[in-house]
Amino acid sequence: MTVSLSEKARAIFAAKNFATVATIEPDVQPQLSPVWVKLDGDDVLFSTTVGRRKHVNIARDPKVTVCVFDQEDPYSYVEVRGTATMTEEGGRELIDEFAKKYRDLDVYPWDQPDTVRVVVRVTPHKVVEG
Repeated sequence: MTVSLSEKARAIFAAKNFATVATIEPDVQPQLSPVWVKLDGDDVLFSTTVGRRKHVNIARDPKVTVCVFDQEDPYSYVEVRGTATMTEEGGRELIDEFAKKYRDLDVYPWDQPDTVRVVVRVTPHKVVEG
C-alpha cells in the first residue's frame, strides 16, 4: 500500500535540501548516500549511476529509506520508506535538472563520457515526519 505525502513534506522536498538514502548491503548492514531529490507525485526520485553501491544494492533488494532535513529548520524532517525501481530512461535529464536546482548549472559536468545514469523511483509505503 502506498501513502501520500503532506504539504509540509512536499515543501521540504521542493527546497534545495539534500537527502540521505539508505540501502541494504549484502551483509544486511545499511549503506548511506547523500543525494539530490525531487518528487514525482508522491514518489521520490534521485539519480545514481550503473555500478555504484546504491545501484547494486537496490538491484538486489529494492527496500530503500530516504530522509530529508529542512536546512531552514533542521529539526524538521521527512523520512520515506518504500520500494525502489530503476530505469535508465530519463537519467541524463534528471541529473541535469538536479544540477540546475542545486548548483544553478544547465548541465551536470562531472560524469565521464561512458557514465550510464539511472533514475531511482521510491514509492512510499511509510512516511514519518518530525
